[in-house]
Amino acid sequence: MTKVRKDPPTANSLPHETYEQIVNEITAQYPKLSERHKQAARYITQNPNTVALESINAVAAKCGLHPSVLVRFAQVFGYSGFKQMQSVFQSRLATAAPGYNERINALEADLRKNEEKGSLGFLQSLVIRDIATLQELLQNVTAADLDNAARLLKDAETIYIIGQLRSEPIALLLRYLFTMLNRRVILLDTSGGLAPQMAKNMRDNDVLLAIAFRHYAKEVIAIADEVFTRGIPVVAITDSNLSPLAKDARVLFTVPEEEYSFSRSLAAPVCLAQSIAMALAAALQPEKSQPRIETITEREQRTESSRKRTRA
Repeated sequence: MTKVRKDPPTANSLPHETYEQIVNEITAQYPKLSERHKQAARYITQNPNTVALESINAVAAKCGLHPSVLVRFAQVFGYSGFKQMQSVFQSRLATAAPGYNERINALEADLRKNEEKGSLGFLQSLVIRDIATLQELLQNVTAADLDNAARLLKDAETIYIIGQLRSEPIALLLRYLFTMLNRRVILLDTSGGLAPQMAKNMRDNDVLLAIAFRHYAKEVIAIADEVFTRGIPVVAITDSNLSPLAKDARVLFTVPEEEYSFSRSLAAPVCLAQSIAMALAAALQPEKSQPRIETITEREQRTESSRKRTRA
C-alpha cells in the first residue's frame, strides 16, 4: 500500500487543527490504506464521539482491532500517537455546535474571496467548483447503482424518504419526483418529532431512501440503522464511503464535495436525485425510448381531458 505518513508534528502543533481537516484527509487517503487501517478509518469517522471520550483500549475493542493498530493509524496521519489524534476529536465536542468555528472560518475566507474578485468572481468560483464536482460525480456513479436503486424503488410498496439539515431540499425534491411517477411516498420530516415513530411503520416490502452529509443528522443515521437491522433495504445518498450511512446501504451513492466551504453546493446532489428519478421512470416505462416525469400541469390537463371524455 502507498504510504501516507506525514512528518512528525512539533511539540506545539498538530497535523490537523480541526475535526473537519482530519476527516477530510482520512477520506482522501482511504483508498491507499491497508485493510486494517481502512477498518480503523471507518470506525473512527463514523463514531467521532466514542473516539473523543473513550480510551484507546475501548475504541480498539469496539472496532475489532488491537490498540497498536490505532497508534500506527494515527502516526500514518502525522500524529505522535492515538492520544494526540484523539485531542482533535475532543476539541470537536468542546464547542456548543460541532463545526461552528469551521463554518465561521470558511465564511470569512469566502468573503475575502468576494472582496478580492467581486461578486461576479465569487459566482465564477462557485460555478467552477460545481463543474468539477459534477464531473467527479460521473466517475462515482455506475449504471449498476442506478439500476439497482430503480429496481428497489419500483418494487417497493411505499418509499420512505428522510433528509434533514442541508439534505432536506434533496428529500423534498425526491418526494416530488417520485409522487409524479405515481409512487406511494412518505417523507419522514421533523414535524412534531414523529419521524422515528413513522419509520416504525415500515414493512419488509418498503424502501428507505436516506440522505445525509457531514455533519450527519443524528436522527437520519439512527433511523437508517434501525431500518437496516429489520432487513428493510436502504438506498443512501451521502458524501463518502466512510459516512455512517455507508454501512447500512443496500445501494450507496457518494456525492463528492469540494474542500470545506461555508456554502456547500447542492448542484451534484440535485443532479443525482434527478438521475435516480429518471432511472425509476425508465424502469416503470420500459416501452418508452425516452421515459419522462409528468409535470403537475400535464397531469391536471390529462385528468381534465379524461373527465371530459367520461361526461361525453
